[in-house]
Amino acid sequence: MAARTRTYAVVGLALVAAVTAGCAWTGSGSGSGSTASPAGSSSGGAGGGQNNAAPTESNPPGDIPDNQAFVAYRPTGGSFTGFTVKVPEGWARTDQGSTAVFTDKLNTVKITAVSAAGAPTTRSVNDTVIPQLRSQVPKFAAPKVSEVTRHSGRVVLLTYQGDSTKDPVTGKVVRDAFERYAFYRAGHEVDLTLSGPVNADNVDPWRFVSDSFAWR
Repeated sequence: MAARTRTYAVVGLALVAAVTAGCAWTGSGSGSGSTASPAGSSSGGAGGGQNNAAPTESNPPGDIPDNQAFVAYRPTGGSFTGFTVKVPEGWARTDQGSTAVFTDKLNTVKITAVSAAGAPTTRSVNDTVIPQLRSQVPKFAAPKVSEVTRHSGRVVLLTYQGDSTKDPVTGKVVRDAFERYAFYRAGHEVDLTLSGPVNADNVDPWRFVSDSFAWR
C-alpha cells in the first residue's frame, strides 16, 4: 500500500512538471510572436517602401533648375548688334533701347550695348560705374572689381549686392547678388549683368551665360 502511494505521488509530480513546462513554453512562444509582429510591420512592407522612396526635390528660391534650357540672343536693333549671348529659354523679355532684360521669378539677365572710346578697366569701373550704381541700386554694398577670362577673352567683372524693387503683390524685398561683365571690342562695350537672391546657387548657369558671349 505504501509503495502504491509513492507511485501515485511520483506520477502526480510528473504531471505537474509537464503542465508547468508546457505553460512556460506557451508563454514564451506568445511573447516571441507579439514581439516579432511590430518589428515586421516597422521594417517591412510600407515602412521599407517609405525609407527607399526617392526624396522630393525642391529648389531654394532663386535657384535656376538644372534642366533649364538656353537659347541664343542676337539683338536686331539698338546701337550695336554685333554679338550673341545665350539666355534662359522661356524667360520674359523687355527691350529698352539698347538694353534687353530677361526675367523669371527672382532672377534677371540684363544686356546693354553702348559705344565706348576705350576698353573698360578695373580703375574705370571703380571710378565711374560704382558711383553710378551706388545712386541707382537700393542699399548698394560690397563692390568688388576684378579681371577675369571668359571664352571671348578678358573682361572686367564687378560683383556687388543690393535690394530688389518691392514686389507689387507681396510687398517683399529680396537681397540680390549681382555679376556685371564688361565686354569690349573696337569701340563697342556690352555690359552683361546677372542677378538673383544672395542665397541662390546659380554659379554654373551664370558661368554658362557669361562664357556663351561671342562677338560676330
